[in-house]
Amino acid sequence: MFKDDYITLCRARISAFSGQVSGENRMLSERERERYLRQLPLFGDEGQEILRSSSVCVAGAGGLGSPVALYLAAAGVGHIRLLDPDRVDRSNLNRQILHTDPDIPRFKVDSAAEKLVRLNPDIRIEPMPIAIHEGNALLVADGMDLLVDALDSYPPRYLLNRVAFEKGIPLVHAAVSGFVGQLTTIIPGETPCLRCAIPHSPEGGSSPPVLGATAGILGTMEALEAIKVLLGMGDVAKNFLLVWDGMYGRLDQIPVERIPGCPVCGSRG
Repeated sequence: MFKDDYITLCRARISAFSGQVSGENRMLSERERERYLRQLPLFGDEGQEILRSSSVCVAGAGGLGSPVALYLAAAGVGHIRLLDPDRVDRSNLNRQILHTDPDIPRFKVDSAAEKLVRLNPDIRIEPMPIAIHEGNALLVADGMDLLVDALDSYPPRYLLNRVAFEKGIPLVHAAVSGFVGQLTTIIPGETPCLRCAIPHSPEGGSSPPVLGATAGILGTMEALEAIKVLLGMGDVAKNFLLVWDGMYGRLDQIPVERIPGCPVCGSRG
């Protein structure tokens, strides 16, 4: 698909949803009260209504994106824009729990959207089978309250990071390799950016090995961070990199400071 086709597809998909995702101020229905019964005591009707009116872009529908999207949908986030250009492959199935053998070779976003709508038919899932690149990054972030990095390579992560600062949208980042994973929450104007935390891409020429449980842990943590950011609750993982070592059961915090002259966030707060 050529660059112009990507942009056309983005615009068409976003236009189709634009009339459906405006903020909803109606009271919670009895159906919603029953669905969210066990979480309403945590943040009340007002918090649930905030989640219902929120729009989140999850970039990636694989090992990280599967648990992120599942738990955001289960929590009642009203609009989830799901981006991924890839199709389901059998080698995905050890960790990408939204997909099953019969989904091969569907687009991951279509496979994921089907499961998420079954899980919670009261929310809107916007599947976009596209990759993030220079030509569409700003567009796919339009109208979003939060960006979630569930990608598997650093060039698009750095692009999403830049877009977050250009549009002033919080970004939750995670990455996994083997038994190890990392997470940080980036708030434009308050925190350093992803380039400050990880100045250079650590990946080599091939995809790292990944245990599904590691992706599940980090993806679930991303979903929790996303919900906390949307609701303004608790302390999020900002100004440090949270590192999970599953082999030894350790969770460490590595402080992150803004790099002087950072081209992304150096002059933004």
